[in-house]
Amino acid sequence: MDKKLEKILNEQITKEIASSYLYLGMAAYFDAENLSGCAKWMKVQAKEEMNHGMKIFEYMADKGLHVALGAIEKPENSFKSAKDAFEKTLVHEKKVTASIDNIYKTAKDVGDSSTEIFMHWFVIEQVEEEKNAIEVLAMLAKVKEDSASMILLDKELGRRGE
Repeated sequence: MDKKLEKILNEQITKEIASSYLYLGMAAYFDAENLSGCAKWMKVQAKEEMNHGMKIFEYMADKGLHVALGAIEKPENSFKSAKDAFEKTLVHEKKVTASIDNIYKTAKDVGDSSTEIFMHWFVIEQVEEEKNAIEVLAMLAKVKEDSASMILLDKELGRRGE
């Protein structure tokens, strides 16, 4: 495998695991705010991100490549509001999308068809990841400062993964 491609795949594993950690930090914030539905939403998201990292990990192992894990920074776990946390979720997912797109493009540029095809799933997955954050932000925009609506939204977000 092209060394640059191998390097950015390894970096993506770390990014996915760091994403999981980021969402656990957000879940801790929501738990502290007694928004258990939002916390569950973030915990489900954290599991998904860990699974994404493991998917790349296993792909590299299957190809006989060296997996080199990087350091993970402490995640933010204090936010101004639910809206703030979900805005940061969307910003983060857009960064992940750019990283995935770079891996896909690099695989294509170096003629690594198996990695290009493997990354196709991640390209499509990122559409869903961004859409999920956008949908929650749209709901939060309607809720505004109405606590009764926020309680209902929190309950709805807690249904994720059922």
